[in-house]
Amino acid sequence: MEKITKPTSGYAILVMHLAVIVAAVYTLANGLVIPGIASIFIFILLIPGYFIVEPNKAMVLLLFGDYKGTVKANGFFWVNPFMTKKKISLRVRNFENKPLKVNDKIGNPVMVGTIVVWQVENTFKATFEVEDYENFVHLQTDAAVRKMAGLYPYDNFEDEEAEVTLRSGVEEVNHSLEAEIIDRLNHAGIKVIEARISHLAYASEIASAMLQRQQATAIVAARQKIVEGAVGMVEMALEDLKMKDIIEFDEEKKATMVSNLMVVLCSDKSASPVLNVGTLHQ
Repeated sequence: MEKITKPTSGYAILVMHLAVIVAAVYTLANGLVIPGIASIFIFILLIPGYFIVEPNKAMVLLLFGDYKGTVKANGFFWVNPFMTKKKISLRVRNFENKPLKVNDKIGNPVMVGTIVVWQVENTFKATFEVEDYENFVHLQTDAAVRKMAGLYPYDNFEDEEAEVTLRSGVEEVNHSLEAEIIDRLNHAGIKVIEARISHLAYASEIASAMLQRQQATAIVAARQKIVEGAVGMVEMALEDLKMKDIIEFDEEKKATMVSNLMVVLCSDKSASPVLNVGTLHQ
């Protein structure tokens, strides 16, 4: 477990340090060689114990492999010179993961890119529970993206019953991704502030086919609306002609008129009219 400690102020030891060198000079000047050499040795021995902790930084202290604590207070300090000191940044960091090719719930290959904002929360876990916590963040994020992508289809074209998809359910998908990454990085003492998808697209090998499918679906939906509107217009036209007693149609003439109107209203090109200079039966 992480243990917060506050070592001796470096300024107090520095005063003693200067006193030692003064004593060394004095003793050597008076011919006291052994005390002078001893003072110089103590002076050199104390130097490695000094260190500085900057804002949003921490120093992990070890003494012959034994964890002695973490210094998170800012300032100039001194500890046992035999202690090993390892500096860790507590600053908020973020990285944008390059788009990763994964399979969605249906099995379609998709490209998913992510942005993760994180910081070290537990220095003990970050130092001793994993080999390299920065590399651990990247690898576990990739694993979380693969798992998350397998829970949802890219869209609901093939899975019409899907209420949440990667493309439409942005909030829920990002929440699922963040929860998965938090669970994985907790082992390394990493706090995840935010995780979200930054890039989402079909993989290149199926992108063209999927685009054609989407276009076809859009065309069919548009045609359906056009046909519904055309039927309503034809029905209204027949009703108006009948109510105003402009012309009487038998079933054959009515069918011909309906056919012509539907062609004109539903065609994707402008109709070319053909004038009939004979009778209605021609």
